[in-house]
Amino acid sequence: LARVPRLTDSPRPPSLLAQVDGCRIPFNLSGTVYQKDLGVELAQKSLKGLMTKTAMDPALVDYVLYGTVIQEPKTSNIAREASINSGFPSNVPGHTVTQACISANQCFTTGAEKILSGQADVVVAGGCETFSDVPIRFSRPVRQRLIKAPKAMKKGAAGLLGLTKGLKMKDLAPEAPAIANYTTGEVMGHSADRLSARFGVSRADQDAFSLRSHHNAAAATEAGLYEDEIVRTNGITSENNIKGGSTMEKLQSLKPAFIKPHGTVTAGNASALTDGASAMLMMNEARALELGYTPKSILRSWAYVACDPFEDLLLGPTYAIAKVLKEMNLSIADIGVIEIHEAFAGQVLSNLVAMESKKFADDHLDGFHIGELPMDKINTLGGSLSLGHPFGATGGRLVTTASNRMVRGEGKYALIAACADGGIGHACILERYGDN
Repeated sequence: LARVPRLTDSPRPPSLLAQVDGCRIPFNLSGTVYQKDLGVELAQKSLKGLMTKTAMDPALVDYVLYGTVIQEPKTSNIAREASINSGFPSNVPGHTVTQACISANQCFTTGAEKILSGQADVVVAGGCETFSDVPIRFSRPVRQRLIKAPKAMKKGAAGLLGLTKGLKMKDLAPEAPAIANYTTGEVMGHSADRLSARFGVSRADQDAFSLRSHHNAAAATEAGLYEDEIVRTNGITSENNIKGGSTMEKLQSLKPAFIKPHGTVTAGNASALTDGASAMLMMNEARALELGYTPKSILRSWAYVACDPFEDLLLGPTYAIAKVLKEMNLSIADIGVIEIHEAFAGQVLSNLVAMESKKFADDHLDGFHIGELPMDKINTLGGSLSLGHPFGATGGRLVTTASNRMVRGEGKYALIAACADGGIGHACILERYGDN
């Protein structure tokens, strides 16, 4: 995007969309470190961490955007509840975004749109997820009867007894949040398995990619490359999903998790249920410089796409990447940093095959051939397979990690991409600040 003026009465020079900084609390397996924390409490930890890390006065924030997927009804607008309980003044508005695994990405780009439209100068964006405390409901037949209970109680015991009429034993079982797509009825693991078969991605390919993710994450952690990104939480900075000692033998010993007995997606090459939260500080360039900040990156282009949820559920990144590269008139050769969400190893590898295929480009991308993505630029510090994947928070990690990699000199442009349930895909391009 070029420089865009604020649409306000006050004169102000045109400005760029600046990602000033970001952070995350340590991502950890559900049921472990954060088992006593509510989702809103994880969100608070990330927001407080961001304000402390950047020495930002919350009163200067114009808007808060925060994402989550499995919502707790008591905190349905988690952006508002988390911010107001993290020291943000009560007059700082905020709203919550739900777009599956790209919820935080949507918060980031919606914040950009608020800045471009002149509705805000300073935005905080992020997301959180907890699988340690998900809302488990009564079945629908029981819920319907409970709603009628107050009226039935007026009729005494006979009225209450009447509520049980038609109930079956299976109706008494609690309902955990659905993991299957509403439209297709298929869980994402099945989609990943079918996609891998379609693009010729083998079990060995997937296990090798997963192993690479864990080894990269372990090496990055050991080298301290996440120290500028993770804020100490509950007394720790460690992340417990990283398996630096994993081997191909261990991964190949695991059984298929979805399509049995011949599927290729296992617990070892799929992202694990994870608790975590992330936050990002973004401004227009003029406001950032006025407040004394040096931005890390500039958001240049972004896209959201939708494809067939039955056959192309996880192919969104390919379509979205083609869109932003074409819009920016860039090629993969221009990109120095690539961060792709690793929902499944097979999903990432299938997208890489699709992008490299000239036939796929001709058939589905109007002839725009993306080409081969160099593996030495992709997720060099690990990814969702190793670091974990708190649905609402992963997008914040991708943006912050990509920006930090550019700051360390890995390239002028960063490409970020992610798939999401429902056949949605996202991609964006960041530019290292100072190179614009």
